[in-house]
Amino acid sequence: MARHREEEEIGIDLAPMLDFVLNLLIFFIITTSFVKEAGITVDRPEALTAEHHESGNILIAIRSNGDVWMDRRQVELREVRPLVERLHIERPDDTVVVIGDKAAPAGVLAQVMDEVKLGGIEEVSVGAVSTAGG
Repeated sequence: MARHREEEEIGIDLAPMLDFVLNLLIFFIITTSFVKEAGITVDRPEALTAEHHESGNILIAIRSNGDVWMDRRQVELREVRPLVERLHIERPDDTVVVIGDKAAPAGVLAQVMDEVKLGGIEEVSVGAVSTAGG
């Protein structure tokens, strides 16, 4: 009878390890910051004073013809503010980078930046390519 009891106690209990792995998975899913992409490639202007920063969480692109792209889809100028407001409520620490094509109208760039600020995000940057060597 003693031999039968020893054979039952030899197994490894995997339940605590599975709980630990599940908790790690949940932790990483919650803490991951999802980056929104503009959805198009633009020819950014060059600037000698451009500084490298970690990219913003929200990217807005302006094409050379004035089309505004956000979250991989084309949006109207009047849609920028509500989209930014919604994203700002979800993640208040987000920043915005407006990437304008070098042939894009400056007025559209100014209007987009204005809509972003009216949407509640104060930190707005304009994307450019640095021409400074280094």
